Amino acid sequence: MLPIERQQKIMEWLQENKAMKISELSERLHVSEMTIYRDTKPLIEEGRLLKTKNGVMLYEQPAVLSNHCSYCKKLSDGRLAMTLIKKDQSIEALCCAHCAVLRYFDIEDKVDQLIGQDFLTDVTISGKSAVYILSPDLDIHCCEPRVLMLGTRQRAERLQLGFGGEIGNIKEINEAINKKMNQTSSPCCPS
Repeated sequence: MLPIERQQKIMEWLQENKAMKISELSERLHVSEMTIYRDTKPLIEEGRLLKTKNGVMLYEQPAVLSNHCSYCKKLSDGRLAMTLIKKDQSIEALCCAHCAVLRYFDIEDKVDQLIGQDFLTDVTISGKSAVYILSPDLDIHCCEPRVLMLGTRQRAERLQLGFGGEIGNIKEINEAINKKMNQTSSPCCPS
């Protein structure tokens, strides 16, 4: 078998397995480990493979994070923006807590993390454990009904004193958003 044919076979197996040991490739192809090292060297140099301790793994380009909301497709570049990280390490941008909560519950079993900024302190917090305010009397120029994320219930209650709204955890706010959206015929995410 020619080196190019072995390289093609190695790439084919790595598409299925993601990573393999040099010894395993050597056994499968019935060649020495030194031959495998020579065959994989150009693939590593081309950036198609990564060298591991005892083998090689397929190099996968990291997902490019779009600056558009994966839920409503609006531009998501402000302090309201949130990030959803899936278990497969792919990343989704979301324009606001409203879209983040809805998207989270659309794919909850695939989500590893949901992060964003506390509306008052601008500190990064987990969206799963955050406290939310639904429909405060505050124009944030984003999706309706408006949702703000805060790190503590105390901050949420202070904001609620001045601007009203309904306080809840992520599950309660998801239910409240869906209830409000079912009561109105206007789109939640105006362009």
